[in-house]
Amino acid sequence: MEVPYEATGRTQQKSRTRQALVDATRDLLTEGLTPRVEDAAERAGISRTTAYRYFPNQRSLLLAAQPQIQPETLLDDSAPTDPHARLDVFMTAFIRYNFEWEPQLRAALRLSLDPVGGRGSTDQAARPMLRRGRAIGWVEHALAPLERTHPHLDRHQLAVDIRSATGIESLIWLRDIAGQSRRQAGETVRRTAHALLDAALRAGEAPSRRRA
Repeated sequence: MEVPYEATGRTQQKSRTRQALVDATRDLLTEGLTPRVEDAAERAGISRTTAYRYFPNQRSLLLAAQPQIQPETLLDDSAPTDPHARLDVFMTAFIRYNFEWEPQLRAALRLSLDPVGGRGSTDQAARPMLRRGRAIGWVEHALAPLERTHPHLDRHQLAVDIRSATGIESLIWLRDIAGQSRRQAGETVRRTAHALLDAALRAGEAPSRRRA
């Protein structure tokens, strides 16, 4: 079995070199660029030959630059239990997360559209973050009180609906195409999330009124 380059020899120094390339990539992404391996190498002051030992292609480099902070939830124990208030707190955190990591998430979106390692791929580690569905779990956790107040409501489907309409893809469209500011785009997706919640609650209450 072939031993990875970084697992042999001076591993601590190699770890620092790898991190320098990742940091350089994130800096370039923040500047609006989509760096190649040689671009990251130049920014980090590392030779191209060395850089390619760590990242054999641009895809592997951009994957490594994705957000490292991917918590299980964006809410803490102090989050309200009222569905609307809880969703509002969540959306504040979700919008902040997306804008904080916007350059990396834009790169992840480009990778998600790349057919390499696409639908047929079983390599979970190689899948861009946007394909892993972590944000859907975040939304489901934000909607957790509905399990008690509206047990018949399909929380997972509602989470998918909210994620599809409020994630980084929507923010990019609102910023790049609709010309909204960050504040305006954030408020747009916030209103959309609440509208989807309200619609789901109304739909869930309608059968109860008919039975009554």
